[in-house]
Amino acid sequence: QVQLVESGGGSVQAGGSLRLSCAASGNLGSPNYMGWFRQGPGKEREGVAIFYTTNRTTYYADFVKGRFTISRDSTQNTVYLQLNSLKPEDTAMYYCAARPGWLRYPLRESDYKYWGQGTQVTVSS
Repeated sequence: QVQLVESGGGSVQAGGSLRLSCAASGNLGSPNYMGWFRQGPGKEREGVAIFYTTNRTTYYADFVKGRFTISRDSTQNTVYLQLNSLKPEDTAMYYCAARPGWLRYPLRESDYKYWGQGTQVTVSS
């Protein structure tokens, strides 16, 4: 059984940084996608950044390119999200998600099988 556990959320001022971590236990399958989604107040959940084990390919939503960086420690099956230059609109619950196989749209949340409980990121102006 796969479990995903997030950590690293918190409250920062605009312009600040945070680093989120997600540790996976169990067999994710290979290849697999592992990454981050978020849901802001009154908004739908949206894809943020995904790491695909094949060729270590990364995918980013347009709104975070240049500010957020996803990385992965394969030996520990952990994925990280470095959040820089945070804005108030980045305030959201950030969820880790994973699934095996191949996806045509890696940032589409409906295709993900495994989910963590979420970690809150709050950015004040």
